[in-house]
Amino acid sequence: MAEASHPEIFDSLPYYDDDLQKFPDLKLKVEQELAREPKPPSTLHPRVPPSLELFSKNPLLRAELERVESHQPFPALDSLRYQLPAPSSTPGSDEEWKAALQNAHAQLEHQKIRLTNLTLLQNYGPNAWRIHNYLLEAAAKQAEKALEDLKQLTIEVNRERKNEQDRLGKQLTALETRWTELISSVLQIEMANVALDAEIEKLNKQEVELSEL
Repeated sequence: MAEASHPEIFDSLPYYDDDLQKFPDLKLKVEQELAREPKPPSTLHPRVPPSLELFSKNPLLRAELERVESHQPFPALDSLRYQLPAPSSTPGSDEEWKAALQNAHAQLEHQKIRLTNLTLLQNYGPNAWRIHNYLLEAAAKQAEKALEDLKQLTIEVNRERKNEQDRLGKQLTALETRWTELISSVLQIEMANVALDAEIEKLNKQEVELSEL
C-alpha cells in the first residue's frame, strides 16, 4: 500500500539522457546557467554543530596536536638525563654530591629496568610479534574482503540503475512518440473539421442562392 501511494519519481535518467551530446549548444547554456547560480555561503548553517575541540582536558596531548598541525619538528631527546655529571664546583658541596649520587642511582635503576625489558622481549617478543602480525594480516584480509564486497555491490547497484533507467527511458520515448502521433492526429482532425465547416458553409450559401432564384 505504501509503495502504491508513494510511487518513485524519476526526474533524471543520466544513463539514458544524451541531450547534451546531441545538442552541444544546450551544454553551453547549462554551463552559463550554472555560472549564474549564487555561490554557497562562506558561513556554516546555524544547525551545523561547532567543531569538536580535541584534548581539551589534556594539555600535553593538546600541545602535541598543535605541534603536528603547525608542522613543527619533534623536539630532540634530552640526553642529559642519561649522563652522570659531576659537581660543577671543585671540590663540590655536599648537596651537589648528593644530587649526583641520586642521579647515579636513578641511572642504575633505569639500566636495570632496560635490562629486564630486554630479557622479557627476548623471551616473549618473537611470539608476541608473530601473533600481532597474524592479527594484522587477518584484519587486513577482512578489510580487503569488505572493500571487494562493497565494490561488487556498487557495480550491481549501478548495473541495476542503468537497466532500470534504460527501461524507463525506452518507455518514455515510446510514450513521447505516441503523444506526438496523437497530437498530429488531433491537428489533422481539427484541420479536417475546419475544411468541412468551410464546405458546409459554402453549400449553405449555394442553397440560399438557389432558393432565391
